[in-house]
Amino acid sequence: MSRALARIQSLLDAAGVRIDGPAPSDVRVHDPRLYGRVLAHGSLGLGEAYMDGWWDADDLDGFLFRLLSARLDERVGSLEDAWLYLKARLLNLQRGRRAWVIGERHYDLGNDLFEAMLGRRLVYSCGYWKDAADLDAAQEAKLDLVLRKLGVARGMRVLDIGCGWGEALKFAAERYGASGVGVTVSHEQADYARRLCAGLPVEIRVQDYREVGERFDRVFSLGMFEHVGVKNYRTYFEVARRCTADDGLFLLHCIGSNVSSNHTDPWIARYIFPNSMLPSAEQIARHVEGRFVIEDWHNFGADYDRTLMAWRANFDAAWPRLAGRYGERFRRMWRFYLSASAAVFRARRDQLWQLVLSPRGVPGGYRAPR
Repeated sequence: MSRALARIQSLLDAAGVRIDGPAPSDVRVHDPRLYGRVLAHGSLGLGEAYMDGWWDADDLDGFLFRLLSARLDERVGSLEDAWLYLKARLLNLQRGRRAWVIGERHYDLGNDLFEAMLGRRLVYSCGYWKDAADLDAAQEAKLDLVLRKLGVARGMRVLDIGCGWGEALKFAAERYGASGVGVTVSHEQADYARRLCAGLPVEIRVQDYREVGERFDRVFSLGMFEHVGVKNYRTYFEVARRCTADDGLFLLHCIGSNVSSNHTDPWIARYIFPNSMLPSAEQIARHVEGRFVIEDWHNFGADYDRTLMAWRANFDAAWPRLAGRYGERFRRMWRFYLSASAAVFRARRDQLWQLVLSPRGVPGGYRAPR
């Protein structure tokens, strides 16, 4: 037995996983070079080896959940992770031209992919499953929850920072009688959102959030903060404060990490969300301080597991019509992304937070809908 194999088997024993074992969450190894690749490159090596077909697991998310629950990722480091840390210290990876990279490399992949995956509404953030039986209901419940928390009413003007394909603004206009502005760095998203919101009092801009200067009755941001970067948090909350009326409210919906960092996982950074990072509670609170009153902090991170598994099921069902454009290596990459993300939330390593913030405090106190 090679040293690399022995080391990997020792790590997998701690997670209750066997190499070529009978359980669905056991790993089937097709290329023995896998062991050295993982030890040398950590999560990047594991993900790239899956993309290359070097290993499989019948229960992919279950396998990754076991690894994460046993915190094996903390026992296998890599130079790539150290480089990402250093690069984030030396550079502002989410400012200027770099702020547009996420739109070009992820959100502009193709609306056909996201239409197939996300369901009836193109909402690319966690659904709210409290009373929902399926993905579409969970996403509608999430949009309704956001607008109820903000107290959006007819005649109000709202801002959506990172508006995606425009679904939240459409919902606000049709259900609540609001008008609004949405900003995105994705041209594909903007084109779709303009068609979706045609005839409604909604304006969609391809614009960096830092350039928005108007005042709005209500402001929200759903799943965009993960691309802001800790070096820009002060500016982000200053912009949000500038755009929120003195008697208004701002809702931040974002994935959060249990620990502070300045960069994301190396595989995610290379293949899925370049220049991204997840905030910790400490990082958010530090930059909110002096700018907003925290009225409510709601965690429903376990709901992201169900959301991601629903997205993966939709992706798998649609693959026959997507295969010709995207190819087999993309299929494996995308399944690894969705499965690993579901596993992270199932292991409660990441959270989903909704914060309601007010500029000066709500007179008499704020009562949060659930």
